[in-house]
Amino acid sequence: MDDLDRKLIAQLRLDGRMPVAMLAAKLDVSRGTIQKRLDKLINSNAIRGFTVRTREEIDTNILRAMMNIKTSGKKPAAIIKALNGLPEVVALYTTNGVWDYVAELRAETLADFDRVLREVRSIDGVATTETSLLLGSV
Repeated sequence: MDDLDRKLIAQLRLDGRMPVAMLAAKLDVSRGTIQKRLDKLINSNAIRGFTVRTREEIDTNILRAMMNIKTSGKKPAAIIKALNGLPEVVALYTTNGVWDYVAELRAETLADFDRVLREVRSIDGVATTETSLLLGSV
C-alpha cells in the first residue's frame, strides 16, 4: 500500500459513495488509475466493504459504552469467543497497558446494559472491568 492508496482510503472514509470520477479529480489521477487501485484494494481485502455512518444522536434509545477488560489465566481464545458471542459487543480490540481488551458496547435499555456488564464480568478469565458510558460526540 502506497501513499495514493492511503489517500484513496482516506477519501472513501469521508464518503464511501464518492464516484470514481470525483475520487480521480480529488487525487489528481486518472479514473482508470483510481478504478485499478480500488479493485486491487478490494481484491486484497485491504478494503473489506463499504458501510453507512449515522449520527449517534439520531437514535437516542441506544446506550453506548467502552469497556476496558483485564483478564487472568491462559484462555484468551475462550474469552474472545465469549465476548464476541454477546450481541451487545459490537467491536472488540486488543490494547496495551493495564487493560487487555477494549469492548464497544451498545444496549437498548439500562436493564440490558446492566445485564451485559454482569455477563462480561462472569466470563471465566475476566478479572476486572471498567466501563464508561459515551454521552455525546464532540
